[in-house]
Amino acid sequence: MTFSRIAIAGAGLGGLACARVLQLHGLDVTVFEQEPAPDARPQGGTLDMHADTGQVALRTAGLLDRFRTLARPEGQQMRGVDPHTGEVVLDEAPDGDSRPEIDRGQLRGLLLDSLSPGTVRWGQPIVEAAPGARVTFADGGSAEFDLVVGADGAWSRVRRALTGVLPEYSGVTFVEFGLDDADRRHPDLSARTGQGTLMTKADGKALIAQRTSTGHIRCYATFYAPEDWATELDFADAAAVRAHLLERYAGWHPDLLAYLREHDGGFAHRPLHVLPVPHAWTTTPGLTLLGDAAHLMPPLGVGANLALLDGAELATALATASTVEEAVRAYEAGMLPRSIEMAKACASGLHDLLSDDLRSMAA
Repeated sequence: MTFSRIAIAGAGLGGLACARVLQLHGLDVTVFEQEPAPDARPQGGTLDMHADTGQVALRTAGLLDRFRTLARPEGQQMRGVDPHTGEVVLDEAPDGDSRPEIDRGQLRGLLLDSLSPGTVRWGQPIVEAAPGARVTFADGGSAEFDLVVGADGAWSRVRRALTGVLPEYSGVTFVEFGLDDADRRHPDLSARTGQGTLMTKADGKALIAQRTSTGHIRCYATFYAPEDWATELDFADAAAVRAHLLERYAGWHPDLLAYLREHDGGFAHRPLHVLPVPHAWTTTPGLTLLGDAAHLMPPLGVGANLALLDGAELATALATASTVEEAVRAYEAGMLPRSIEMAKACASGLHDLLSDDLRSMAA
C-alpha cells in the first residue's frame, strides 16, 4: 500500500475497530473524537456479540480472547412477560457462546486499550469533510489525509460530503431509565429480570429491562408516538415524566409498573431515527462511511455488530489493496448490500418489537 495517513471521525466501536486493525498492519491512523475524554458520558447498556459478525471482527482485531474474559453468556437469557397478568410466558435459556453479552462501555474500553497511545484525539471533532480527504476541525484548522472514514454516528458530518442524507424519525420513541445496585436495592425486580433481558409489550407499547455486568438494570419504555409528543414534558422533572409514563402504561400489571415506580434517577428521551433504505452512494475519492454513519437502523441487536465488522473489513481492505480507491471499492461492494439487507430486516423487526406477540422478541 502506497499511502500512510488515515483519519477516522468518531471513537465509537466501528471506528476503534478499524483503527485497531489498521495498526496491526502497521498503518498510520488517527481517530478524531468530539467528546473530551473516554468517560465523558455513559456508554449505554449491553450488546450481544454475534458469532458471524461482531465476533469475527474481534477475532480480526486480535481481541476475541480478551472479549471472552469480559463477556456474559448468561446474559443471553430472554424473558417474556404478559403485561396484564405478570406471568412469564417465555424464558429462553442462554445458547452457548453464540451471542454473549458485554457492556458497551467494557467493549469500547477493550478497543481503546488496544490502540497505541495518542491514537485518539479527544475533544477534536471533524466538523466538515470534502472529497479528496480534506477535513476541517471545530477550531477552524484543517488537514489532508489519504482517506477520511466517517464513523461519526447517526448525525455524521462526513456523510454530508457523500450523500447529504439525514436520518428520519421512525415513529417510535424510547425513554431510558434504570435501577442502580438492583440486587440489593430492588431484589424483586432483579429476580424478575433474570440474567439477561426481560420484555413485556402490548398495544404498541413495550417495557424492556436489561441487566448489566455491574448489577445495574437499564430500562426502556418504548412506544409509537408523534415526533413532537414530548414538547410539553420537561425531562428535567423526573416526577412529571414518571407520572406521564404510568398513565401511558395504565392497566399493566403492578409488578411491571414497579420498574417505573422504583426507578431512582432521571429519564432520557431517545427518539428513534433511521436512515432511509436503501442508503448508498457512489465511491468518492478519499471518503467512506461505516457503522451508523452508513446504515443507521433500529437498535435490534445488529448495529454494533455491523459497525465492528465494517471497521475490520475496511481496515483489512486498506492493508491488502494496492490503492486507497481499490480498497474502498472492495469494502463498499460488500458492506452496502449487507447493510441494506439488514436494514430492511430491522425495519420489519421494529414492528415486531411493538407487536402483541411476546414470542417475537426482536430486541
